[in-house]
Amino acid sequence: MCSLQRCLAKYHHGIKILLSRSLPQEHVCSLNKNIYRIGSNGFHTTFMNFAKRKDKDEKKSIQMNPKAKTKSAVIEIWRNMTVQELADSMGKSVDHIFDVFVYVDNSNPYNRPKSVIHNFTVIQEAAKKSGFRFKVVSHPSEREKEVVPKYKDVTRRPPADPSKLVRRPPVVTIMGHVDHGKTTLLDSLRNTRVVDSEFGGITQHIGAFSVVLPSSKDRVTFLDTPGHAAFTAMRARGADSTDIVVLVVAADDGVMEQTVESIRMAKEANVPIIVAINKIDKPKADVDYTRKMLLTQGIELEEFGGDIQSVPISALKGTNLKTLIEAIALQAEIMDLKAEPTGYMEGVVIESKTDPGRGKLSTALVQRGTLRKGCILVAGTAWAKVRAMFDDTGRPLTEAPPATPVEILGWRELPSAGDEIIEVESERVAQEVLKYRMDKQREEKLENAKEVIAQKAAEHHKVYRTTLEERRRLGWYRVRRTGPREKESKETDGHPELNIIVKGDVDGSVEAILDVLDTYDDEKRCKLSLIHYGVGQVTENDLELASTFDSNLQLFNLQNLKFDLYLYRFSLHI
Repeated sequence: MCSLQRCLAKYHHGIKILLSRSLPQEHVCSLNKNIYRIGSNGFHTTFMNFAKRKDKDEKKSIQMNPKAKTKSAVIEIWRNMTVQELADSMGKSVDHIFDVFVYVDNSNPYNRPKSVIHNFTVIQEAAKKSGFRFKVVSHPSEREKEVVPKYKDVTRRPPADPSKLVRRPPVVTIMGHVDHGKTTLLDSLRNTRVVDSEFGGITQHIGAFSVVLPSSKDRVTFLDTPGHAAFTAMRARGADSTDIVVLVVAADDGVMEQTVESIRMAKEANVPIIVAINKIDKPKADVDYTRKMLLTQGIELEEFGGDIQSVPISALKGTNLKTLIEAIALQAEIMDLKAEPTGYMEGVVIESKTDPGRGKLSTALVQRGTLRKGCILVAGTAWAKVRAMFDDTGRPLTEAPPATPVEILGWRELPSAGDEIIEVESERVAQEVLKYRMDKQREEKLENAKEVIAQKAAEHHKVYRTTLEERRRLGWYRVRRTGPREKESKETDGHPELNIIVKGDVDGSVEAILDVLDTYDDEKRCKLSLIHYGVGQVTENDLELASTFDSNLQLFNLQNLKFDLYLYRFSLHI
């Protein structure tokens, strides 16, 4: 303590002694406090006052908090408002609006509450001078007319008014066992040779064709479904999308496995059947025996007192094809097939694929309404804005009426075969529908995952309880872990393992291949693992996956493969 501070301390002490001798104790306490307060402000005489002082950094850290600005309220304005509507939007009286108009240019004509303010600048300036911010919206009457979706999802429309229905062509599905002559029959009907371009003579896609019958000039839409055992899902879609099923049965083979399956699917879809007994030109053909075999499967033909037509034909030589066409036309006339050509389009995806030159394509069947260029479509969790349409011969179409097979170009994502196609009014609605459907799928997946997790937890708890009981039986002896942690490695049972990646040309073929892989049940000898699958050309990502997991690439009916450099880099097995 310096000499000056010691002197001041003695001075204060002397004053306190003097006051204590001449004044009561309560007055001394109050004066004592005041002396210290005066001294601190005037002389800074105590260490307590030094502690209260702030240094330069502390003084700089003090920040002034300005008064927060209050935001103005936001009102809605629109063009051609009346003075009364402007006042109601502000929550003010009409007199207030007239007072504001005194300070707004070009507002003299609007001197009545019902006056329509045609000058939009006057509305904006009146809102600003009244202290409001504004948001420009459409007129209330127009907002009421806007279509608000009643549902988050879209479904097919209710049945149409019978007065709006018009006659439409029948949709005929050709079904039967593999190699019984289904595609050959279609070739004969439209004078083409599709069968020559198919792998091993086996149809691997649903083909959709329009055929003009030479006798009546009527148009018939045919769906050619695969007959191989692997394409069960495709046949089911064909049966659900058709009006008439033509069941092709070879006279030399009779009823086979896929014949029975086709009969079952047609009955489940409640679709009438016409039997075409093919290959009657073969030496071993037996039409009567084939009819008896069909009778054992519940197909009551007209020859046995039933109502199902049967026509013996030779698709290769064209025998009795005219009779078969007449049978189809008669059945269609009995059914009196009609559809509504107006309104939003509804249909079904027959097949989907990725074309290297044109992008994502789908073959669809229009079932209601008329499809036009620019329509917004939703199918499953995919949507499209139709950029172009083509018929089965590849010719561009401007519109597609009901019962027309059409190839649609413009999908953002590939739809799955069998998905319903529904037209919506805008891209915004399509996005909302997709978001809703994907959220529903995610919820269902989570629910399924909860069941799997609960099952795994129960299994884990069972193993834990068994281990715990074993430890209790042996005693609580714990081996202390010493040294570095052992490297974790994948447990192997010594059996070989095959990893594969599947790519196909169309969605239906990939689906059939996956169904076949699901039937594999020899895991003890060789474990089969599906790493990835998809539709379209091989990408660099596919090859990187194959290299990472040491997988084989299984490619089905892909053309113009362009990955030689990648193969050289990854050294893969195709």
